Amino acid sequence: MDDVIKTAIDEALAELGIESVGYMIEHPGDLSHGDFACNIAMVLAKKLGQPPRAVAEQIVAKLDGQIEYVDLIEIAGPGFINFYLARDFFVAETARILALGEMWGSNDSAAGEKVLIEYTSPNLFKPLHVGNLVGNIIGESLTRIFEFSGAEVKRLNYPSDIGLTVAKGVWGLKETGGDPSDIKALGEAYRFGNEAYENDEAKKADIVAVNQALYSGTDSKLNELRDKGIATSKVRLQIICTSLGTIFDQTIFESDAAPQGITIVKENTPDIFKESDGAVVYAGEKFGLHTRVFLNSKGLPTYEAKDLGNFVIKQTSFPNWTHSIVVTGNEQTEYFKVIYAAIKEIFPEVVAEDKKLEHIPTGFLTLTTGKMSSRKGNTLSGEQVLEELEAEAKLRITEDTVEDVNDIPLATKIATAAIKYQILRQSNGSDIIFDKERALSFEGDSGPYLQYTFARICSVLDKVKAAGVVPSLASAPAEPYLIEKILYRFEEVVQTALDERAPHKVVGYLTELAGAFNTFYAHEKIADATDEYAPYKTALAQAVAQTLKNGLWTLAIKAPERL
Repeated sequence: MDDVIKTAIDEALAELGIESVGYMIEHPGDLSHGDFACNIAMVLAKKLGQPPRAVAEQIVAKLDGQIEYVDLIEIAGPGFINFYLARDFFVAETARILALGEMWGSNDSAAGEKVLIEYTSPNLFKPLHVGNLVGNIIGESLTRIFEFSGAEVKRLNYPSDIGLTVAKGVWGLKETGGDPSDIKALGEAYRFGNEAYENDEAKKADIVAVNQALYSGTDSKLNELRDKGIATSKVRLQIICTSLGTIFDQTIFESDAAPQGITIVKENTPDIFKESDGAVVYAGEKFGLHTRVFLNSKGLPTYEAKDLGNFVIKQTSFPNWTHSIVVTGNEQTEYFKVIYAAIKEIFPEVVAEDKKLEHIPTGFLTLTTGKMSSRKGNTLSGEQVLEELEAEAKLRITEDTVEDVNDIPLATKIATAAIKYQILRQSNGSDIIFDKERALSFEGDSGPYLQYTFARICSVLDKVKAAGVVPSLASAPAEPYLIEKILYRFEEVVQTALDERAPHKVVGYLTELAGAFNTFYAHEKIADATDEYAPYKTALAQAVAQTLKNGLWTLAIKAPERL
């Protein structure tokens, strides 16, 4: 409707002989001020040398009665133009929601796009870090929003299975005698190795030697420890990602990317890369960036070189991609500017104008209230976060809850909804303040609250059926319910979430919708066959349930019918 209104305004300006300018059409914060508000008169007033209300009166005179589904146009305040939608519009939108079902809210704005989204990408040989958990949750939601907008998307994971981090873990495992098949033992071995690397020069040199040996593959005992630990990490990572709703189309390991990265750097030295103090670097200053090392003084590839190899593997696997996205922490923003500059310089024929490279930053998760244990200071394990949330969720599930033994356990669904909501409610790149109690609350702003609202509607619809009420849009009350004024916006919210890479827009919308429904339910009887509007209210409840379910899907949050 905002496009319809904008077109009508532009046509009115043309008739008035006024050149159009940039202006906004948005929903008023107070719905009593209409369904849409426009500031065009405020923008034009200075240019035309007229009071804003006088400009607004001229525009409204041209618009009056000319816009389908707009019942009333008013001038408010200093010159805002408010638009009130007709009753028939809301009935028609509810009918459209029910007709579209699982496709409601989708669009084709990204149709034809072939998008690669790389996310999660943890360091193996230790439990999943909370930063990688954040990346998974944001990456999966963005992937689904792209899919919901018509794009063909490939989910990619790029774990680190070689390098200094793994060397610290292998060295630590060797020293502690830990079990490489135990993910907690791997975490302890890494902690032990990292502490030694940071505080003991002799042990640091030993770990560096382990790293070189792992790259060369010359030490069979070290290789065996690494292989067993990596295998344990892979299994555990797959279990976690599956519970979070992610199944990757391809996993690219750093050990596969490293050799290709070395070759690329060497083939482009000295034309693009330069030798510096025994290392090979990329001088980003020519593009206003900074210099980064791609091969260290021992000839080993850094993350930078491996990212070049990673790019080549992606290109080989999916040569027709149009958009390649990497989701990682915001501390890597400048890093990726250099990586993308190097890629564009090395592969100008591949990264043409119709292909886009994009880094989407994620923020850092910190604690507020509620105990969340940690192995070292306030460094969180993503596995610990999920385990503690799931344990707490089990305590909150009533004993009479019936679960499908073939499905993901309800406690897992609630726990993942809790953490996902807390992460996705923030704009990308913003730090996340995690409150365990708030996250698991079934009231207010939380994932379980959205799940609870959906389950409540499912329960209400069961009662409606038992009462003999048949949903129908044939007889609607004269005035639309508040819930109707929110329902139809879902499509535009999804579009905005795509355009701005902003899952938090969906989170905010669903929270508003759930709150409006619960208020509606508190004041209206639905399962009452004697109420002439019960059939219409039932259809509305169905539309709200479908919208919540579709919206939760874009956030990769399960919508259980019973809680």
